[in-house]
Amino acid sequence: MSRPRRLRRARAVLVAWHERQLVLMNYQTLAWASCDPVAIRILHLLEDWSTPSDLNALLPEYTSGSLRSALRELLDNTFVVAEHTPGAKRDADLASIWSAWLPETSFHFATKDVQYLPPSPAMFRRYLAESPQPPRLKRYRQAPYLKLPPPAANRLKDPFECVLLARKTHRSFSRKRVSLDALSKLLHYTWGVTGRIDAPPFGRLFHKTSPSGGARHPGEVYVLAMRIEGLQQGLYHYDCLHHRLEKLRRVDAISKSLAYTGNQDFVADASALFLMTAVFPRVLWKYRFARSYRVVLLDAGHLCQTFCLVATWLGLAPFCTAAFEDSLIEGDLGLDGIRESPLYVAGVGTPPVARVRSRR
Repeated sequence: MSRPRRLRRARAVLVAWHERQLVLMNYQTLAWASCDPVAIRILHLLEDWSTPSDLNALLPEYTSGSLRSALRELLDNTFVVAEHTPGAKRDADLASIWSAWLPETSFHFATKDVQYLPPSPAMFRRYLAESPQPPRLKRYRQAPYLKLPPPAANRLKDPFECVLLARKTHRSFSRKRVSLDALSKLLHYTWGVTGRIDAPPFGRLFHKTSPSGGARHPGEVYVLAMRIEGLQQGLYHYDCLHHRLEKLRRVDAISKSLAYTGNQDFVADASALFLMTAVFPRVLWKYRFARSYRVVLLDAGHLCQTFCLVATWLGLAPFCTAAFEDSLIEGDLGLDGIRESPLYVAGVGTPPVARVRSRR
């Protein structure tokens, strides 16, 4: 006779109130449902692995049939996991690896794989009808002030100021190929190792062109090569220490670029996408408090701005987007979504009227 299957409450379950209803949410599977307080009691009793019979003994006021029906519904909605199943393993992985940052950073998982809607003028007009836009700036009108010296009149002659003021987000490209040399510079000056830092007791840590909390550098980057001279279309991982590309798989890069970015049409004319991920244990190991998740997000922002400035310096047309398909990218890159997950997508192309600088 087979042993009864044991069940346990999923570790990724939150309880909240939404529109006057008690709801359960599994922030890993993105399943949510309204529930009766009895369901909370059942989940409370399933802190450890238990059989339906064990639960029956703890709740004698309910029939075994009604309890089994409730368990089946909780299991189908992923609020309960069954022993020795992929769902149970994934749930345990998340609880173990992210233990120091949960439940605060459940935000990371709960905001994955959202539905992207194209901007609609009608939608924005409705927003404006509901309420005015927030003020675009803040001023202390009664406070004394000091008039600052004007910026230098010859600012455009300074190379750094020229690049900084030229940086903008592009949505139009010529479909011309980007040189392998330009790609090399983009990767090196954004993600490459430019030096080492002696940091006892952690050893020699990497120095890069963007800051990172504790020099942990959780950021990794994967290139979806679309129109790069001398580089076959496909997915590549950038080895930042040895400055080389590791080919992962060949794909139809143009169609993948659309699929990855919620079908934003302009992306298909670009030359490459840069799929920016974070390896969370690099930071989790040292900083065991939830606020450190903010640092990981800040790191991604630093890297993306550096990328945009380097691309502008090279005469290329950069862009970035937070609209991307998390699970699709994770699957294609072989990421588990727990230890490593995408945070940001950047891209580059050639502008319709090329302005190629001599350093390219």
